[in-house]
Amino acid sequence: MKLSNFGFNLPQELLAEYPSENRDESRLMVLNRKEQTIEHKLFKDIIDYFDQDDVLILNNTKVFPARLYGNKEKTGARIEVFLLRELNEEQRLWDVLVDPARKIRIGNKLYFGDDETLVAEVIDNTTSRGRTLRFLYDGSYSDFRRKLQELGETPLPKYIKRDVEPEDEDRYQTIYAKNEGAVAAPTAGLHFSKHLLKRLEIKGVNFAEVTLHVGLGTFNPVEVEDLSKHKMDSEEISIDRFAVETVNKAIQNKKRVCAVGTTAMRTIESSVSSNGLLNEMDGWTNKFIFPPYDFSIANCMITNFHTPKSTLLMMVSAFAGHDFIMKAYEEAVKEKYRFYSYGDAMLII
Repeated sequence: MKLSNFGFNLPQELLAEYPSENRDESRLMVLNRKEQTIEHKLFKDIIDYFDQDDVLILNNTKVFPARLYGNKEKTGARIEVFLLRELNEEQRLWDVLVDPARKIRIGNKLYFGDDETLVAEVIDNTTSRGRTLRFLYDGSYSDFRRKLQELGETPLPKYIKRDVEPEDEDRYQTIYAKNEGAVAAPTAGLHFSKHLLKRLEIKGVNFAEVTLHVGLGTFNPVEVEDLSKHKMDSEEISIDRFAVETVNKAIQNKKRVCAVGTTAMRTIESSVSSNGLLNEMDGWTNKFIFPPYDFSIANCMITNFHTPKSTLLMMVSAFAGHDFIMKAYEEAVKEKYRFYSYGDAMLII
């Protein structure tokens, strides 16, 4: 498979600027791989496809308000700082992206907030837009993190052209988010409401939580025609014993095991035992899944609609079959499904 196999025409107006009014009432396209059929439903209808002792694997990462705006010393130029990951808690070192990058050099200081009590010094260049910052703050570490939360903004994807609104703080977060560390939401999970999760629980469906802290690297464009030469950024993952036992029991009992999103799928496929079961893990993954690929754990997947030539579309194609997915996407465009982070959902069984 080559990069050019994953192109399609996506009208700009199908990129979702806002989420659906109610989480579980976004549209749902259901693909049956065996029957090669396509159905059109609402997301809350997903309950009809799961039975007692089936398992949903959820990524419980929590998005932190990673986008900050500061002012450069002397000139006062407004600079966007996107927090990628904390490098050293004690020294308050962070790996960040800055925009506009051409204005930011080693030794520059940036001031944040009206009172300018939070200051950062640029101590290294990492990439063309990447910098290492040391935050200078008179206060405890917990006070410092609170300050970042207070000054930070929900990191909506760049394709959303509008300003961040108060509702985004809630809606760009799954209702089961708990382990803070992501700079982008695991968006397939955004469709679950508390009511829908409770109905699934009453039906006897089990939940296994894993963690993958989504980084911006997930959305990096593929720039090589030969997919085997593309390198994914590493992202931190965690799979605990309870998740392993829940998933492996379902596999052994031939139940439906459903990965909720590409991030949950990457997590579980990064820690597979020699006999095809899930292993515990705390570490990092840079796994890139594209066709052809044999999946070991999940036999079902929930995902959003992805953009052309993205690594996310490639993974979904590997799971559902390339020709079937491209046919489904053609229908999604024709039926005006909403794409990307705040868009509609797909269930692949």
